[in-house]
Amino acid sequence: MPTPLLSVLAALTMTNPTPADDPEPIRYTLRFPEAASHYVEVEADLPTGGLPSVELLMATWTPGSYLVREYARHVEAVSARGPDGGPLPVEKSRKNRWRVTTDGGDRVVVSYRVYCREMGVQTNWVDSSFALLNGAPTFLTPADSPDRPHEVTLELPEGWERSFTGLPEAPAGAPHRYVAEHFDALVDSPIYAGSPSVYEFEVDGKPHVLVNEGEAGVWDGPRSAKDVEAIVRRQLEFWGELPYEKYIIFNLLTESGGGLEHRNSTVLMASRWATRSRDSYLSWLFLVSHEFFHTWNVKRLRPVELGPFDYEGEVHTKSLWVAEGITSYYDRLLVRRAGLCTVEEFLAGDPPRPGSGDDKPTNDIERLQDTPGRLVQPLEDASFDAWIKFYRRDENTPNTGVSYYTKGAVVAFLLDAEIRRATDDARSLDDVMRLAFGRHSGASGFSPEQFRALASEVAGIDLDPFFDRALRSTEELDYEPTLDWFGLRFAPPDAKSESTSDTDTNAEDAPAKGWLGIDAKAEGGRLVVSQVKRGTPGFEAGLNVGDEILAVGDLRIPPDSWKRRIGLYPPGETITLLIARRERLLRLDATLAAEPPDRYRLELDPDATEPQVARRSRWLGEAE
Repeated sequence: MPTPLLSVLAALTMTNPTPADDPEPIRYTLRFPEAASHYVEVEADLPTGGLPSVELLMATWTPGSYLVREYARHVEAVSARGPDGGPLPVEKSRKNRWRVTTDGGDRVVVSYRVYCREMGVQTNWVDSSFALLNGAPTFLTPADSPDRPHEVTLELPEGWERSFTGLPEAPAGAPHRYVAEHFDALVDSPIYAGSPSVYEFEVDGKPHVLVNEGEAGVWDGPRSAKDVEAIVRRQLEFWGELPYEKYIIFNLLTESGGGLEHRNSTVLMASRWATRSRDSYLSWLFLVSHEFFHTWNVKRLRPVELGPFDYEGEVHTKSLWVAEGITSYYDRLLVRRAGLCTVEEFLAGDPPRPGSGDDKPTNDIERLQDTPGRLVQPLEDASFDAWIKFYRRDENTPNTGVSYYTKGAVVAFLLDAEIRRATDDARSLDDVMRLAFGRHSGASGFSPEQFRALASEVAGIDLDPFFDRALRSTEELDYEPTLDWFGLRFAPPDAKSESTSDTDTNAEDAPAKGWLGIDAKAEGGRLVVSQVKRGTPGFEAGLNVGDEILAVGDLRIPPDSWKRRIGLYPPGETITLLIARRERLLRLDATLAAEPPDRYRLELDPDATEPQVARRSRWLGEAE
């Protein structure tokens, strides 16, 4: 049954708007009297339209990050007053909604506090030195008027010098005052305030601002600004235009990680030490390239389902492999085309992340082939289920699912080569993306069918068989035709292996190592299983995540060198593991296998022909 509020709104929407009906803005004031305690105080001056009550909502998720995060849990002390300053009743109507009784006044002022201590690209952080505020977890807005203009004024605490956001400054020119055309624009424009290091440059006559928070004399600001400019220029060449008037890169050097795209800005998080490590800095350059590519692919060229947004419910699409997978393919490729990494670094893939336990780079094919879930979940399903799988990962996720970032990037690689082969290298995935942007970057977005049809149009052949296998099945992908086209190969497994003993045995003379195929961590002197992948000896033996491995046979196993100890047993031998599971001692028999070789490391084929080398050079941007 319609509520009185909805009935009134329905009647209002049946009238023809005139210029006089232009809605009044909602005016927010942000204050930081308790910044050291991680609070922002928000005051919202709201027009009521004369309605007896106003329903306010807080978004539950941030576009680009597909997880309901329940931002309302950080809101407290909600109160309201009328034009005369008198208090008005406020009651909670849903988990993320508040209803304000207006007493017939034409405006109400709603005040509340938001706790901001979650260092993430989707969330809020406030402390004594700076603030990063995202729109979704900050602003209450009337549930019935997302198209109403919004104004934001910041009152900065002493010592904070500047504020930045992708929103335009208010026409009056007051300091720290900004205007959003509608709520979508407000949510899509994070706000920073503090005293950062700032670097500015122009590309195609448009200003770009790199805002570095936390350099601390460690991060190389000028170098990073120069390299960001190179990425911007290379992507301008790719797309042919910069679809904004100004762009801001918020680079928070907070010893964390991640990135999130916005229409004319992006939020990045990294270690301030990254410019002093080639691997870490390369990861940051790939991140910059990834989020900047989203300026076109996602923020303007988007799956039809991703807009207008329902900020209170999940929004499902089968096309995240386009939005994120294709972007992941191009992030590294365009860094290579910009001359910021070597061919070898590009082919190696992502450098190892600090604390990950990895000791070498991993490319997307390696990562995909090391995921048993690739044989369980099709790529389109991985996109659709992002809300409940990719963003809710657990120890069994690699066994049951696949990343639409990883497999999407691999499919993009294969699709690029497929189009190049079909057109004798006259066209490529580059052309698909540019044509898609030209046709579908408006308000409507693209459907899965439209994107597939457009790719077939560019290729001049029917690509449905390719897409059926790549997107809708769990068949293994065929890499050889693509490698052959580009003059690449999978590197032969290393002839030498690591020493498998506690002594100085020569690696060349070492016997084959036994392998359990599990991940385990030393925790307080205990060896605890952290992951068991399907199809491995550990999985077949019945090991569980959380098991403590105590001994092999009757001999205790050292937590800090357990892999080496297991490697002393040859493949094929059955060992008995003594484990503790929820305080019970158990013995499990495990038949060891040989450790799989590195079968999917990419390298240049030393026997590549001249045509292969020429095609590879065009792909990598070396022939331009």
